[in-house]
Amino acid sequence: MIKRLHIHFPFRTLWPACLFVLSLFVILPAHAQLLTGGNSAVGLWPSLQVDNEADQVEDPGSFFSAPYGKDHFFGKWWGAQPWLLSHGIHILADVHEELAGNFRGGRRKGVDDAGQVGVELDVDWGKLTNADIMKGFWTHMMVVNGHGRNLSTDYIGDSLGGVQQIYGARGNVVAHLVYLYGEHAFLHNHVDISAGWIPVGSFFAASPLFCMYMNVAMCGNPAPTKYTEGARDWPSGNLGFVARVMPTKQTYIMAGLFAVSPHAYNGGISGWAWAQDGLGKFSSPVEIGWLPSFGRNHLVGHYKAGFGYDNSKYKNLLNDVNGNAWVQTGAQPQYEAGRASAWFMADQMLMRNGDGPTNGLIALAGWMWSDGKTTAMSHHVWAGMTETGAAWGRPNDSVGAMFQWMTMSRASVLQQEAALAAGVPFPDNQWGKVWGIQTHENIYEVFYNAHVANGMSLQPDFQYINRPGGSTVFHDAAVMALQFNVVL
Repeated sequence: MIKRLHIHFPFRTLWPACLFVLSLFVILPAHAQLLTGGNSAVGLWPSLQVDNEADQVEDPGSFFSAPYGKDHFFGKWWGAQPWLLSHGIHILADVHEELAGNFRGGRRKGVDDAGQVGVELDVDWGKLTNADIMKGFWTHMMVVNGHGRNLSTDYIGDSLGGVQQIYGARGNVVAHLVYLYGEHAFLHNHVDISAGWIPVGSFFAASPLFCMYMNVAMCGNPAPTKYTEGARDWPSGNLGFVARVMPTKQTYIMAGLFAVSPHAYNGGISGWAWAQDGLGKFSSPVEIGWLPSFGRNHLVGHYKAGFGYDNSKYKNLLNDVNGNAWVQTGAQPQYEAGRASAWFMADQMLMRNGDGPTNGLIALAGWMWSDGKTTAMSHHVWAGMTETGAAWGRPNDSVGAMFQWMTMSRASVLQQEAALAAGVPFPDNQWGKVWGIQTHENIYEVFYNAHVANGMSLQPDFQYINRPGGSTVFHDAAVMALQFNVVL
């Protein structure tokens, strides 16, 4: 659990725990963020619905994550679930498996499976305690148990665009903490504050549409920022807080402040070690959004632009302290003060097939950038479409296609060219092992998600990886996959 702190520890070790304790007095309800990786969002939790007040705005929490919806395979749990909900307790357990096989190109042919079991707990403390002082006070918690192997690194030779969305960063532990935070909405949802252990990418540069696709470069939130220390995405968290203001029902501005962990695993391999050493620098993302609804069919859109800045110091990928390539000279690398990132993304429903927020034909596209001096990937561009199945008589099924283009930074390419000239191994980067000089990678994906029972879905998925790992070392790879998900 949380490391015990002693009074003689320096303040930089104490402050994360102090921040969380303070957050419990400042924060909480809005969206109940469910297991990432689901299909179309099927409504909102009952506690999040718009009331009858004229100035109430619908909390856009479902726009920041990928909720599975309210259907459970075991229904009402023999009467237990309605009782729990009436007392403000929302529990969701989910089993997720992804079987993927590389049948062409890459390093070699092969099949891997990866999956997880996750449990989500959201508590409305006002309803649970029936105390006025606790009204509007929520806490959100998720733990996961991950397992399996990574097809992309085992067989394809690709660490940039992993074909399994569920693999990585969960640690070899029974219960890896994904998030634990409190939340409070004020002024009829016009102001919302969350604080605690939060995956940055689940709030910023996020969309419930992204995890309809299996490729992890898109699922959760897009590369490259989710692979950087100050903006890691689910299932990694950062200590911090998020404040969102909605001046109107269709606009918002959101800002956050997060402690940056210099370690490979935020919170340790288990996610519970919040008081890691080295904390003291901060990342500060800001995002603005427009959430229009067009015409009598309420064709919803989500348009977002954001900027992030991390005031940590990071190693320059190319230059040493004298301005030469450190992979050749062996001298100390030059360090850059600060790392910036930016993004723009949009999705627009073009035709509606049902009442749900994603029930229709939707086009989506976006762009993300990170400072190439310290980040190996500098640009990520994507475009795709999704469609639910009302047109062919299966309103809970969905089909989609996506194209992604990821390009590596100039400093990263020059670093690898310098390593090749010196006859030394390529240095690893944020994405892992480098097999050759990386320039860019293209990913093509199509899927069909079939609703086979309440809370259960099967998704055949095909991905074509052009230039695996961003280089020409391996031939283009073709992958067939089957995703299984059940909300218990």
